[in-house]
Amino acid sequence: MSDEAIKILVADKLAPEGLEYMQSHAGVTVDSKTGLSEDELASIIGQYHGLLVRSGVQVTAKVLAEPGNLRAIARAGVGVDNIDLDAATAKGVLVMNSAEASTLTTCEHAFALMMALSRNIGPAFLTMRGGGWNRKKFVGHQLAGKTLGLVGLGRIGHAMAERALAFDMKVLAYDPIYNAETALDGRVKICPSFKEMVEQIDIVSFHVPLNDNTRNMLNAETLAAAKDGLMVVNAARGGVIDNAALLEAIESGKVAGAAIDVYETEPPAEDDPLRACDQVLLTPHLGASTVEAQQAVSMAACAQLLEFLRGEGLRGAVNIAGVRMDLPPEQLRLVDLAQRMARLIAPMCEQGVGDVTVTLHDNTLASAAKTLECMVIVELLAAQVDEPINMVNAKLMAERRGIKAKVVTETEDGGIARLTLAVTSGDEQRTIAGSVFEDGLPRVLRIGRYAMDMVPEGAMMLIINEDRPGMIGLVGSSMGNAQVNIADMAISRHEHTALMVLKVDQQPPEQLIESLRHTPGMLKVTAVNLPPLKDG
Repeated sequence: MSDEAIKILVADKLAPEGLEYMQSHAGVTVDSKTGLSEDELASIIGQYHGLLVRSGVQVTAKVLAEPGNLRAIARAGVGVDNIDLDAATAKGVLVMNSAEASTLTTCEHAFALMMALSRNIGPAFLTMRGGGWNRKKFVGHQLAGKTLGLVGLGRIGHAMAERALAFDMKVLAYDPIYNAETALDGRVKICPSFKEMVEQIDIVSFHVPLNDNTRNMLNAETLAAAKDGLMVVNAARGGVIDNAALLEAIESGKVAGAAIDVYETEPPAEDDPLRACDQVLLTPHLGASTVEAQQAVSMAACAQLLEFLRGEGLRGAVNIAGVRMDLPPEQLRLVDLAQRMARLIAPMCEQGVGDVTVTLHDNTLASAAKTLECMVIVELLAAQVDEPINMVNAKLMAERRGIKAKVVTETEDGGIARLTLAVTSGDEQRTIAGSVFEDGLPRVLRIGRYAMDMVPEGAMMLIINEDRPGMIGLVGSSMGNAQVNIADMAISRHEHTALMVLKVDQQPPEQLIESLRHTPGMLKVTAVNLPPLKDG
């Protein structure tokens, strides 16, 4: 698209440096229209190639229903909660954020909250402002020697750990997908569970998104397991703490105090009990609110958006699946196959993703090795990580979680281009092999011990069962009762088990999957939804 005129819509207030940067490029038109309603944005969005937003504009499925020329949305900042990622991906619209630009600012604010909490800065200031003087009441605690527990060891968690270590603190961390016992050269111990970590720490600081796994992590049960006098810091997302349980723990003395920057409803109600608690220090979501961060996220988002639209690169992508950059067609087809293979095998890695090896059986594919490796990691970890993962940060995120990924090339004379993916999961290894034939279609040739020849696309189910009479009929009856039509089926047998690979007309309901999992003779049941094949 580099030779075409590029039109960009800025729908939120943006730092002027970012706007000036885009306007300085020839062939780029920038329209700034803030305060648009959902209907107004939906009516004009298709006229633009790129959209720039912050957190104020809601980019809903309705807005994206007719995307027209829209190719990418850039979020100046971290969270993309205001963008419907599923709708954007379905429409082929790339979503990117400028998360790294505000990492230090957010970390510094969380660290400032921790320091202010430990030294009673807030209430001491209010006492002085009111004419008082009470040194004895506000005796605090030094950070040196204390144990900090970090929930989430992504970018901000890492930055917090580095600063805490510089303050002579001990640091523990809990990250459910961190596949190592330690981090930061052994200086940070990784705990296997949040409960185990909270039993050992003096201060807990949250650095995770809000989802089903993190909602109300700190609750009555986990607070009961904590050391007396725990201090709580939350500059991540409102909702990871059960506020009612927190206030009860403060009243009982179990928790010494809390410092909070984020809330489930922003702003919180005027009569929110948190506002009335003397042991709670509150700030109005200031994590990324510095002059430097506002300029940085604006510049980063604008630069990333232009790079992508001009075909010059890709940074900060959130919904990377389906995006292809500067590789020859034959290699792009192998990258696409690798993504599909990784997504097929990911649900079989029940014990998490460990070491990953991609074997290329053709040395002509070597130039695509890095892309293949990154895209495989993206697909394997996408369902397991809470922060956005893309081809830029995939390798780093894998390394931070102790995952070793590599690409091996093995030459096979006279053979077709093939690749094999092997993933360690706990004590087991999951493997899948595939190729792209002369017709250009991706094919899976083997899953574990089971040989086959199938084109991976659309809604699919993989079922490993005991190899005995009646199992195919049982699956067919269950699918029929659930009104799920089987479009195609491949069966492979090995010793006393069999693998059924089903293509279905729609994503199977969870109750059907659970029912099959609990059916005698069914050893493993997984479901995946793969993108449709692209023409050409």
